Amino acid sequence: MPARLRISKRPHPPGRAELLIIPAAISLSLIASLGLLTLSGISPAMGLRSLLQGAFGSLWALEDCLLKAIPLFLCSLGVAIAFRLQIWNIGAEGQFALGTIGATWMALSCPDLSAWVLLPLMVTMACLAGGMWGLIPALLRQRLGTNEIIVTLMMNYVAILLLDFLVYGPWRDSSGFPMTAQFVPAAIVGRIGASNIHWGLIHCLVLGLLTWVFLRFSRWGYELRICGENVQAARYAGLPYTRLVALVMVLSGGLAGWAGFLEVSASLNRLQPSIMVGYGYTAIVIAWLARLSPVKIALASFLLAALRVGCENIQLDLQVPAAFGSIIEGLILLTVLAGGFFQSYRIIRERRP
Repeated sequence: MPARLRISKRPHPPGRAELLIIPAAISLSLIASLGLLTLSGISPAMGLRSLLQGAFGSLWALEDCLLKAIPLFLCSLGVAIAFRLQIWNIGAEGQFALGTIGATWMALSCPDLSAWVLLPLMVTMACLAGGMWGLIPALLRQRLGTNEIIVTLMMNYVAILLLDFLVYGPWRDSSGFPMTAQFVPAAIVGRIGASNIHWGLIHCLVLGLLTWVFLRFSRWGYELRICGENVQAARYAGLPYTRLVALVMVLSGGLAGWAGFLEVSASLNRLQPSIMVGYGYTAIVIAWLARLSPVKIALASFLLAALRVGCENIQLDLQVPAAFGSIIEGLILLTVLAGGFFQSYRIIRERRP
């Protein structure tokens, strides 16, 4: 007799098997990615060795991983806050860009201020710029019923082009290169001791702790969790869903803007187009990979940063195209989403009478 497949929701969680879903998904994506190296005539074992050596093989590599994990963590934290309310903010890349623009504007406008005044002003302007950029799709969603996925995605391109306009136009350095003048020392976030790690790492620890406390113990955090689980029930209970949508988008954009401030101030010390390397898009992968948990986001940010550093090493050592890292990130996202599907549902094979 012919058989058919039926999707059924699991009555109970899969138990201990749940702990194996994400590691299995990541392992599957890495195996598939390394398998692609064979198409270029490169041994997968050689590619894996180069990946691990580039990410963890030296102190410099570990410091580079931490430096790349800082903006990833902040962008992912902001994305996760919005996702908890089932508001799909795909615009962290644009909000990151607006954060770099806001911080740069303050650094170029007030170079004579002391660091104790200028750095807080740069943070404030970066968060305001990113937060307001995130508020726009929230207002459009509430007033006009637009889809926040499409709006935030399209606004990314507007923000990146605005950044290009500024560095190629009004803010171009006197040398003629598409970049701003180097920031004064008061506008630069310093390093921790003799290491290459800047004080943005402490920013991440404080902001991560504050976000966890906000989501776990505050009234707004409680309302956010309830609305995210059941919007209709939350509206019936009189919870301020409209205000929560605006709040999470402002917080999400503000955290991405903070990441932009740290990157432009601590890492590059000036604004230039090369600052846009896809941190906002990778944040989406990290948020899903970490199941929106701040603690897991920290771990996933470091692992994805290590993946970036390792892929750069593969690119240099084995002459692999630069898109290889993006392929791995995309495969990780697809396999993690598939793993989440099988965590909640199962496929049943039925025989037709």
